[in-house]
Amino acid sequence: MPQIRRVEPADWPILWRMLEPVFRAGETYAVARDISEAAAKTMWIDTPVETYLATDGDILGTFYIKTNHQGGGAHVCNCGYVTAPMAQGRGVASAMCTFSQTRARELGYRAMQFNMVLASNGGAIALWQKLGFDIVGTLPAAFDHPRLGMVDGHVMWKTL
Repeated sequence: MPQIRRVEPADWPILWRMLEPVFRAGETYAVARDISEAAAKTMWIDTPVETYLATDGDILGTFYIKTNHQGGGAHVCNCGYVTAPMAQGRGVASAMCTFSQTRARELGYRAMQFNMVLASNGGAIALWQKLGFDIVGTLPAAFDHPRLGMVDGHVMWKTL
């Protein structure tokens, strides 16, 4: 099981090396494929309430926790997860999501929402459902996938 700890400033270069190919591929995140490193750092490190990494000596994955909406919706958080290619299938995403739910409760959030889980990302959908998330809505043809064309995006929700 990986160790999960808060990201430190010195972690950014290795996190960027893991995040950049994911963003450039454009297959799972609604992020501009040509996002700059500075903009990615703002999105992943500077804007969220907290950002973490999973490690066993090597960086296995990373995730953030942020408030999904303001005002009356501020009790709902959003998280984003990326697992390093060499760590996929080893339970890292499950460990990160489980940890993030516990931490979100500690931060006072009462629910977690994933805004767009692509219908083409069957592994993520199955994992999130296994961890108690429900598909509460589907956004038809909401994502222009570089290989598959227009794919649906699911909104997934879990009360914490």
